[in-house]
Amino acid sequence: MKKSFIIILSLVAIASFSGCKKYLDVNTNPNNLSDASENLLLAPLEESVTNYVAGGYCAILSNYWMQNMSLNQNAPNEVTYQVYNSSFNDTWNNFYVKCMNNMYTLNKIATANGNSTYAGIAKILMAYTLGAATDVWGDVPYSQAFQGTTNATPVYDKQADIYTTLQVLLDSGIAQVTRASGLKPGSDDFFYSGDGTKWIKLAYSLKARYYIHLVKATGYSEATQAQLALTALANGMTTYADDCLFPYTGANTSSAPWYWNFYPTSTNIMASHYVDSLKARNDPRISYLLSKSENTGLYTGYVPGTGIGTQKDYSIAGNFYGDAASNGYVFNADEALFLKAEATYRLSGYAAAAPIYRNAITNNMLKYGIDTNGTAAQTYLAARGTLTAATALQRIMEEKSTANFFSLEGWTDWRRTGYPALTVISQANGAAAGITEIPRRFLYPLLELASNPQSVQSAKISDRVWWDTK
Repeated sequence: MKKSFIIILSLVAIASFSGCKKYLDVNTNPNNLSDASENLLLAPLEESVTNYVAGGYCAILSNYWMQNMSLNQNAPNEVTYQVYNSSFNDTWNNFYVKCMNNMYTLNKIATANGNSTYAGIAKILMAYTLGAATDVWGDVPYSQAFQGTTNATPVYDKQADIYTTLQVLLDSGIAQVTRASGLKPGSDDFFYSGDGTKWIKLAYSLKARYYIHLVKATGYSEATQAQLALTALANGMTTYADDCLFPYTGANTSSAPWYWNFYPTSTNIMASHYVDSLKARNDPRISYLLSKSENTGLYTGYVPGTGIGTQKDYSIAGNFYGDAASNGYVFNADEALFLKAEATYRLSGYAAAAPIYRNAITNNMLKYGIDTNGTAAQTYLAARGTLTAATALQRIMEEKSTANFFSLEGWTDWRRTGYPALTVISQANGAAAGITEIPRRFLYPLLELASNPQSVQSAKISDRVWWDTK
């Protein structure tokens, strides 16, 4: 399955690259794909989103910095904040060429053919991917992108403007999926098998995500953003049956991203901060999230910057996410439920948020098949399932991070709330020279500095994106 998708993506890429040099990738002309059919474009797009956005280098790097995982290598390295502009070339290319350019193309073809469901899906996926891009880079190209050699140097739109665009894309996507005119997806839709109702729930949940991101942004009202999120979530995801995921088969050509991300040759292992937090809380989900060390039979995390250890002495991802046949999760109902808890807390206080928060934890346990009436779950809920004025936001973010396994959203949440609490890796433990705080953004890729220079590209990893005011 994966091999066939790669072939299709290669054909898409070849057509897109026609007449353009590689440095124009971000602005590739989609017109050469005007004869492609929607049902040949959707499936590879969904796999690209899963592999490159939800489970790609951006997710890996953010989880290094969130101290959830680490490289079993000598420092300094990416874990200890040593990155360069060139480190982000592939990620930018994956976002813009393999994902967003082809979403633009799918929308253009579907709109011309009168197939509104495909057009709506393309816009929902564009909002998901563009949202991830702006959250890691800040200002990014969009309004002038995807025009080929007509405009080889698209302007970088301000992040505030991108956030307005995200809501417009989602509203339009919802309207088009609701209209459901023309050809509709079926088996080519690996996320939802053409179920428009679930696509609409995803779109509303994304709207809530982006509203909540702006609760502390300059010029925005915390109460207004929280209420907007709750209004959107009234039509959003409510149970793990709504999860947006790619179902991998486990074959060598169809294996889950986190299986490959923890493949032994990667030297990726779990970090001690993550492992120890699950152990300290006696979290009944630990066996689903982590595997035990092959050598010791214990859950063991690595302390970044302590040299090269024996790879099999450390835990890696558990089978729920890290097996070859695991699902690749793009957006979880868990996130929607924790967004609802946070929005309720910000609007109405911790007591109103408490039952929503507890339900979010329970929903996540049920997804793993845990008996929520059993002793382990009830003990955990008794200890962690309540909120106070002093602990509410911290606990909501901590539990959201656990439930939203290794999502890029965890780093976003940390930047905007300060939770989960982290300590910067010191230079004594291998932090890159001159780095005294945990990174708050990605560097712009070297290929963009060379081909489309912009003043914002001088940003350092310690600089904040527009909404990051915590």
